[in-house]
Amino acid sequence: MLAPNHAGASTDSKLLRQEAGQWLKHLRESRKLTQRELAERVNINYYTFISQIEAGKGRVPPESYHLWADALGVDRVAFVKSLLSFYDPYTYRALFAADDVAQKA
Repeated sequence: MLAPNHAGASTDSKLLRQEAGQWLKHLRESRKLTQRELAERVNINYYTFISQIEAGKGRVPPESYHLWADALGVDRVAFVKSLLSFYDPYTYRALFAADDVAQKA
Protein backbone atom coordinates (compact mmCIF):
# COMPACT_ATOMS: atom_id res chain seq x y z
CA MET A 1 0.00 0.00 0.00
CA LEU A 2 1.34 3.40 -0.95
CA ALA A 3 1.30 6.33 1.42
CA PRO A 4 -1.38 8.90 0.70
CA ASN A 5 -0.35 11.99 -1.19
CA HIS A 6 -0.65 14.93 1.19
CA ALA A 7 -1.36 18.19 -0.60
CA GLY A 8 1.26 20.75 0.28
CA ALA A 9 3.47 18.18 2.00
CA SER A 10 6.60 19.25 0.13
CA THR A 11 6.00 22.91 1.01
CA ASP A 12 5.40 21.99 4.64
CA SER A 13 8.56 19.86 4.67
CA LYS A 14 10.60 22.74 3.28
CA LEU A 15 9.26 25.14 5.90
CA LEU A 16 9.91 22.65 8.69
CA ARG A 17 13.49 22.07 7.45
CA GLN A 18 13.99 25.84 7.50
CA GLU A 19 12.65 26.01 11.06
CA ALA A 20 14.97 23.16 12.04
CA GLY A 21 17.85 25.03 10.46
CA GLN A 22 17.07 28.17 12.44
CA TRP A 23 16.82 26.13 15.63
CA LEU A 24 20.20 24.51 14.92
CA LYS A 25 21.74 27.88 14.08
CA HIS A 26 20.45 29.29 17.37
CA LEU A 27 21.97 26.35 19.26
CA ARG A 28 25.30 26.79 17.46
CA GLU A 29 25.44 30.55 17.99
CA SER A 30 24.43 30.29 21.64
CA ARG A 31 27.46 28.01 22.11
CA LYS A 32 29.59 30.60 20.30
CA LEU A 33 30.61 28.11 17.62
CA THR A 34 31.35 29.03 14.04
CA GLN A 35 30.06 26.85 11.24
CA ARG A 36 33.62 25.67 10.66
CA GLU A 37 34.05 24.71 14.33
CA LEU A 38 30.79 22.78 14.35
CA ALA A 39 31.75 21.02 11.12
CA GLU A 40 35.01 19.89 12.73
CA ARG A 41 33.19 18.64 15.83
CA VAL A 42 30.73 16.57 13.78
CA ASN A 43 33.38 15.24 11.37
CA ILE A 44 32.17 17.08 8.28
CA ASN A 45 34.87 18.09 5.80
CA TYR A 46 33.01 21.09 4.40
CA TYR A 47 31.62 23.71 6.73
CA THR A 48 29.31 24.85 3.93
CA PHE A 49 27.22 21.75 4.68
CA ILE A 50 26.40 23.37 8.04
CA SER A 51 25.23 26.45 6.15
CA GLN A 52 23.01 24.33 3.91
CA ILE A 53 21.42 22.62 6.91
CA GLU A 54 20.86 25.94 8.68
CA ALA A 55 19.22 27.30 5.52
CA GLY A 56 16.86 24.33 5.38
CA LYS A 57 18.44 22.89 2.24
CA GLY A 58 19.67 19.77 3.99
CA ARG A 59 19.11 17.64 7.06
CA VAL A 60 21.31 16.40 9.85
CA PRO A 61 22.20 12.84 8.86
CA PRO A 62 20.60 10.41 11.36
CA GLU A 63 23.83 8.49 11.78
CA SER A 64 25.45 11.61 13.22
CA TYR A 65 22.68 12.79 15.58
CA HIS A 66 24.79 11.86 18.60
CA LEU A 67 27.78 13.84 17.28
CA TRP A 68 25.66 16.92 16.73
CA ALA A 69 24.02 16.68 20.15
CA ASP A 70 27.40 16.31 21.85
CA ALA A 71 28.96 19.10 19.77
CA LEU A 72 26.11 21.44 20.68
CA GLY A 73 26.12 20.37 24.33
CA VAL A 74 22.55 19.14 24.44
CA ASP A 75 20.94 15.93 25.65
CA ARG A 76 20.97 13.36 22.85
CA VAL A 77 17.38 12.20 23.35
CA ALA A 78 16.03 15.76 23.53
CA PHE A 79 18.02 16.68 20.43
CA VAL A 80 16.69 13.77 18.37
CA LYS A 81 13.15 14.36 19.62
CA SER A 82 13.35 18.01 18.54
CA LEU A 83 14.76 17.13 15.12
CA LEU A 84 12.05 14.53 14.65
CA SER A 85 9.40 17.17 15.32
CA PHE A 86 10.78 19.12 12.34
CA TYR A 87 11.86 16.34 10.00
CA ASP A 88 9.01 13.90 10.52
CA PRO A 89 6.14 15.55 12.37
CA TYR A 90 3.72 12.68 11.70
CA THR A 91 5.98 10.17 13.43
CA TYR A 92 6.72 12.68 16.18
CA ARG A 93 3.01 13.13 16.91
CA ALA A 94 2.41 9.38 16.78
CA LEU A 95 5.16 8.78 19.31
CA PHE A 96 4.88 11.78 21.60
CA ALA A 97 1.40 13.35 21.32
CA ALA A 98 0.27 11.68 24.55
CA ASP A 99 3.45 12.86 26.29
CA ASP A 100 2.85 16.45 25.18
CA VAL A 101 -0.74 16.42 26.43
CA ALA A 102 0.32 14.92 29.78
CA GLN A 103 3.02 17.59 30.24
CA LYS A 104 0.53 20.41 29.61
CA ALA A 105 -1.94 19.04 32.19
